[in-house]
Amino acid sequence: MLNKSLAIRLFDAFSIQRWNEKIRPVELVEMDKTAHKMIIAWCLGRCEEDAGRAVDWERLINGGIFELMRRIVISDIKSPIYNRIREEHPDVFRELNEWVYRKMEAHLDDQVIREEFRSYLMDDAYLDKHTRLVLDAAHLYATFWEFRIIRHTNPRGYQIEEIHTSLMNRMEPFLDLVGMRRLVTNHPLASFIDLCGQLRFQIRWGQTPRIPRTSVLGHMMLVACLSWFFSREVGACARRSYNNFFGGLLHDLPEAVTRDIISPVKSSVERLPDVIANIEKQLAEREIFGLLPQTWKPELAYLIQDEFDSKIRQSQDEGRKPLKVSSADIGSSFNADGFDPYDGELVRVADHLSAFLEAYMSAQYGIRSESIDKGLRIGEKYAGQVIAGIDVGRIYAAF
Repeated sequence: MLNKSLAIRLFDAFSIQRWNEKIRPVELVEMDKTAHKMIIAWCLGRCEEDAGRAVDWERLINGGIFELMRRIVISDIKSPIYNRIREEHPDVFRELNEWVYRKMEAHLDDQVIREEFRSYLMDDAYLDKHTRLVLDAAHLYATFWEFRIIRHTNPRGYQIEEIHTSLMNRMEPFLDLVGMRRLVTNHPLASFIDLCGQLRFQIRWGQTPRIPRTSVLGHMMLVACLSWFFSREVGACARRSYNNFFGGLLHDLPEAVTRDIISPVKSSVERLPDVIANIEKQLAEREIFGLLPQTWKPELAYLIQDEFDSKIRQSQDEGRKPLKVSSADIGSSFNADGFDPYDGELVRVADHLSAFLEAYMSAQYGIRSESIDKGLRIGEKYAGQVIAGIDVGRIYAAF
């Protein structure tokens, strides 16, 4: 299901520049924006659940990934133009979506996913009203978060005040969401979103020149996407897919307080990885969990602590200690929502594949170094391996 062409197409989102007609102190790219958006969507969705309103997490995740795929294809259309086409010329907008589908169709091996992607593009009813509200709110707030950086850099620039007024006006209809009210009133949740946003400023492979440069935040989104495709391929239950996506999306969250420590440094001393892991847990407890409602802590801890271990627990008892199992065991015995299954092994495969793609694409652009060559050898450890039903060796062999 996940093939070379799809992986490379997803990676293209690292090269899509946002706000490229404005002065920017840092690069703002589409993959980072989508990662931030989906973290915000997770927060908004959890707030809605706390308020007693159900969230269709499966469609929410699908919508986030499918929208990223659409924007990869139409990257040259500015958002204001795109919105006007959608609102003022629905027939042209439909034809545009047909074209998007044709451009992505060849990369999607799975017929069910192709049909779902087409439904997302062509059928407004694919997302229920509430799920669309959460996704649209997250998209808008992530855009507003970026704009604050632009505005601070260029306060008197062309149309800056008009853009600010437009964004504020567009935000008003979303204030029915509990989480949005918290974000605009500087609730601690807004600080959590800011903390996550800082990960877009942390560049991976910090001492290695690469094209394109990738951030920790964008890397997390790519890992989440790859984990989702793996989940679909193994027929994961709804909760397993949810955990694998958001586990991938949040797996490097502790790096917001520790920075990205590259693998050669981590492995330089035998006990150093364990020491770093313990420090990460302590800092996460103080600087991350404290910004979120305490009722969210068990879930977040489950996803970001021992994030590459496969595990299960009874979902109705979030305080229960996780039980470590293999992803093969999950597939054969625990692939049900009640076990709250999480495929840390598959997230690890996605993490390694993301790192490999970073090295591979840089090499394709002619940038090579000792670190890049080491990254290109990641696939050697997966030669002939099948993990949780995924023929990982086949994926690397295609490269």
